Amino acid sequence: MPTSENFDQLLKQFGSASFSAEPESWDMNTDDPTPSDANETYRYEYGVPVQTVDGFLRLPSPVVSSWCSDTNPAGFLVNQATKCTRLVSVETCDKIEAVSMLFYINSSILAVPKSSQRVNITVQSIAVQSLNGMQTLLNGSDVLRLPVVLDELCMNIVLGVSYHITYTDAGEIIEAAAAFVLGAVNKETPSIQQSFDISFTQVNTEPVPLSGNPGYVVGLPVRAGFWPQGSGIIQNTNKYGQLTILQSTSNQDCLAAQGARTPILFGYNMISGCQLRITAATKCQPLAQTLQDLLKGQSFPEYVASFGNSQAQDVLDWVPITHLHTSEQSSCQIPVSFEIEVKWTKYGSLVNPQARIVNVTATISTSPWKQVPSGRERTIPVTSSVVFTDVSSPAEPGYKAWPTINLKLPSDFFFPFV
Repeated sequence: MPTSENFDQLLKQFGSASFSAEPESWDMNTDDPTPSDANETYRYEYGVPVQTVDGFLRLPSPVVSSWCSDTNPAGFLVNQATKCTRLVSVETCDKIEAVSMLFYINSSILAVPKSSQRVNITVQSIAVQSLNGMQTLLNGSDVLRLPVVLDELCMNIVLGVSYHITYTDAGEIIEAAAAFVLGAVNKETPSIQQSFDISFTQVNTEPVPLSGNPGYVVGLPVRAGFWPQGSGIIQNTNKYGQLTILQSTSNQDCLAAQGARTPILFGYNMISGCQLRITAATKCQPLAQTLQDLLKGQSFPEYVASFGNSQAQDVLDWVPITHLHTSEQSSCQIPVSFEIEVKWTKYGSLVNPQARIVNVTATISTSPWKQVPSGRERTIPVTSSVVFTDVSSPAEPGYKAWPTINLKLPSDFFFPFV
């Protein structure tokens, strides 16, 4: 981590166009642990490079220009997606390591850092892309297809690699798979664009889809979940069912609309509602509980992800939902509206700002119960709404509001201007 004391040293070591991703202090000889390491239990932590027997798992990416650099390590639990350009010559393509499948699967991953336990990278799937861009998924993925020159074409060159890593809650990697896209180039194509990505899934869990990387994307669901003490955030695997509001129905009957929900999409202000018919036989307390379940849903979440890619284990990266209650003084109250306000701000570079949620408030408004005379009925509206508020422009430091002056201007003050 950069500090005022080590910044110059870090800049000297890492500030050039390229640098070694392996610190000189790394000792990959696991047979002879040093005395200080003898009693230490190793595990992967967030952002730590995924180690292999010969260094680290490579995720090629552009460095200074668009050209591929193979010195970018994949960080544990860091989902990444990169694209870069690589020079390819048809005559020598079978000798270029970075366009061969073997380059991406020939090195085993260490289950935990500095361990002797190895995890082989298996081939999950192979798709072949034609010169016009059409892809065909091969039936067998156990065949290693190496680059070969055929009729002035270079076949089986790697156009894309997708890694998928499975890990345990103890920070141990137990499985690694790679999906390949292979293609062909001719003499008229001096370079190719390669794409790489990596994703991580905890064992015995379903992967939860993201809503941006890192900031939220307008129109994607707001991610939410619960936080049982002693664990990470638990989310519904259905991204459209994590944070929802009441969905309007055609008949507008509140009691018939139970269970009809619609997802809250980032940046979309929404309002929905229904009509509630009350008769003389209607009881206040059961109706109040029914309306609360109707407005909030059966499982309203406790936390909202501040970013579209917030990780479940990073609890501090989640925003608690603040609940407010407004009502009049009465012996029995029935909920009539549920309002959610999501405050967000632009985060990061001014060139590419990212949307970040900073506050979520859920407010239930109630109305006093009024008994309906026998033989009559009353209809009241019930509403649910979501409002997104941009709070990216804070007041300048030291700003104070101008004093208010109650002064009546003369009638000809603006003369001769109209």
